Amino acid sequence: MPTAVLVALGGAAGALARWGLSEAAVRWLGTAAPWGTWGANVLGCFLIGLAVPTLGAGDPRRALAVVGFLGAFTTFSSYTAETLALWDAGKAGLAVANAAGSVVVGLAACALGIALAR
Repeated sequence: MPTAVLVALGGAAGALARWGLSEAAVRWLGTAAPWGTWGANVLGCFLIGLAVPTLGAGDPRRALAVVGFLGAFTTFSSYTAETLALWDAGKAGLAVANAAGSVVVGLAACALGIALAR
């Protein structure tokens, strides 16, 4: 199967998974914080940590999983927009916690994924 098709299929699945996670987060946790985006980014960091050491650069599964699925599942643009929206809404503490927490927990999740994959 052509690599572009694998990336497109992975991207479609990742986008649907991201949407589903965001919908579930709103139902379960409410809208006080962007939990869906936070969860997608942390889980995505963990999954890429698992995938990168095990899938070589030329492996078609890497195009499907890392570029396609995880590229669509994680979302830096939503993270930044939601952080600024919290700030603009006068929730400076939550905005800073979201910004810093996403980076720190994302790095930890990726490191854990790499450690488990090795």
